[in-house]
Amino acid sequence: MRTQRFRLLAVAAGLVAATLAGVPSAGASAPAGAASDAAELARVRDAVAATAPGGTAWYTDRASGQVVVTADSTVSAAEIARIEKAAGADAVEVRRTPGVFRPLADAGDAIYGGGYRCSLGFNVVKGGTYYFLTAGHCGKSVKTWYTDSAHRTLIGPTVGASFPGDDYALVRYDNTSLSHPGGYTAANAYVGENVKRTGSTTGTHSGTVTALNVTVRYQGGGTVHGMIQTNVCAEPGDSGGPLYDGSKALGLTSGGSGDCRSGGTTFYQPVPEALNAYGVSIY
Repeated sequence: MRTQRFRLLAVAAGLVAATLAGVPSAGASAPAGAASDAAELARVRDAVAATAPGGTAWYTDRASGQVVVTADSTVSAAEIARIEKAAGADAVEVRRTPGVFRPLADAGDAIYGGGYRCSLGFNVVKGGTYYFLTAGHCGKSVKTWYTDSAHRTLIGPTVGASFPGDDYALVRYDNTSLSHPGGYTAANAYVGENVKRTGSTTGTHSGTVTALNVTVRYQGGGTVHGMIQTNVCAEPGDSGGPLYDGSKALGLTSGGSGDCRSGGTTFYQPVPEALNAYGVSIY
């Protein structure tokens, strides 16, 4: 399905229409009525979280003293009004984007299982045992992974998966004939960073990081927190694939909107959190 939507992108070695407006600079003056301290910003964010419907994403912009809310095409004017009433109209900045935020599993390197196709993110190791990271919504759907859609060549089982809340999963290499190259170092992304992402549907595309610590509420697919937001395009089947800057491993593709003809907005699970959760090391 190629309609523009905010979605989870399930794939096996890569990543997922309008580009959002830029994040206000540190020197920008706060609008009248904007939150003036951390406690008030926290209250505003909690109010947004309590009233935001599916199809929204939000993060705190401390420079402007506002919570920035992105609403997809399914969010009505009445729903936006409810958010503004609860949080304070001057304390939130609402941005509209075409498409729909929704979870999507589509039949990097592609990985297959249970009728799904996702993307392999980064190879990791623990105690001499090799694994790879992919998206949690992929791991929650598939117990055993293969390199091909016919399920002839085994990779191994999903041994851990977290979604919603987070969006990461760990898969063990049980097939010793498969190679698992490395060459990456885990790092934290920063706003304005030039990045690339790779996915089994669309290959490699580039863009920039536009926000950090973003909460996304997918249509019908749960809410995830602490995400990296970018303007890199992606499409169904790219979920789980890597977001990187040179040899720096930054994120795993979670979801987004648009396509690679018109562009898109995408969200990524930070890699360091997944490494800490499973006690594994990237290499």
